[in-house]
Amino acid sequence: MNKIINDLDTIEQIQIAIPYVHPFRTSFGTETKKEAVIIKITDIEGNVGWGETSTGAKPDYCYETYETSWHIQKDFLIPIMQGINYTEEPSIQSIYQTWHGIRGHEFAKSGIESALYSLIAEQKKVSLGDLYGSSKDKIPTGVSIGIQNDLESLLNRIDFFIKQGYQRIKMKIEPGWDYEVVSAVRKEFGDILLMVDANSAYSLNDKHVETLKKLDKFELMMIEQPLAYNDILAHKQLQAQLDTPVCLDESIHDPMGAQLALENDCCRIINIKPGRVGGYTNAIEIAKYGGAGRVWCGGMLETGIGRIHNLFLQARSEFTMPGDTSGSNRYFEKDIISPEVIVNDLGYITIPKGVGLGVTVLDDYLQDLKVRSKLYHFN
Repeated sequence: MNKIINDLDTIEQIQIAIPYVHPFRTSFGTETKKEAVIIKITDIEGNVGWGETSTGAKPDYCYETYETSWHIQKDFLIPIMQGINYTEEPSIQSIYQTWHGIRGHEFAKSGIESALYSLIAEQKKVSLGDLYGSSKDKIPTGVSIGIQNDLESLLNRIDFFIKQGYQRIKMKIEPGWDYEVVSAVRKEFGDILLMVDANSAYSLNDKHVETLKKLDKFELMMIEQPLAYNDILAHKQLQAQLDTPVCLDESIHDPMGAQLALENDCCRIINIKPGRVGGYTNAIEIAKYGGAGRVWCGGMLETGIGRIHNLFLQARSEFTMPGDTSGSNRYFEKDIISPEVIVNDLGYITIPKGVGLGVTVLDDYLQDLKVRSKLYHFN
């Protein structure tokens, strides 16, 4: 479908802070709230598109934060957009080309790109899934569980989510919270779909490598991002020593990087987070290249807006493994969309139907959560 954008009227940045139901701990630290920059784009006919810039408060997972994203969008990406002649029907691709001189800042770009996709779906009166190539009515989903204070707490959390129907458990690990913990989980829950995520907490020193090799016995789906985000060759050396597939996350920033990593056996699976790879256009390209069984969709603890975008991506045929798109109530007491994302008893999420996102963004609630906002005009 031709992704042409009709006459734009305004674009608005809305920074929000929404508390988590439970603190989320990884090897990077502990988060108690989600801070994101929501993008709202309106055309001259009143159609509205919504996107989410799903970075965090600190430059730990990546160098971007909501502060840097706000700055790059405000001072560079949006002014460039304002200089485009929209009577000539620019496309998302042509807007991306005008951003070519802005190196990196994938999350900042993705926040605007996702809002543009949402707007185009509204303009054409089609589902966002039609633009993303969705082909499923429902998707299987998993849950990501942070590092807990003790083993009993972890086992209780896993039991809780299994009883809720989640089809795959991802648990965060770090040195000292790995082999014995995974062993206990396997002993308690048997052959559940289980994977671990290290968030770059390990290195190629002998002790770390031996620990990771010992995890092979647990037949994990994958070990996600065990080594440094910028050391692709180290992951190649590690993968050669493991039976368990290595999955790369923080290391992959674009389709070329994904292709190089897979072709050179630096990993066997790619975690596609659309914000990290520059948006849904790139995410779809990576999915097409990787194919079924080699890609899945991760999450950045998104609010409902980013969560819905990710659902439509996962409804593509390449996504056969349960992703990280949990139900809204996993993270928030109240989400910013209605209806909220719900996981049924069998661990599936139904893909929304209807025009655009297929849900309503709660604009009044956004105002309650707002930290700051800025409105820009196109004419």
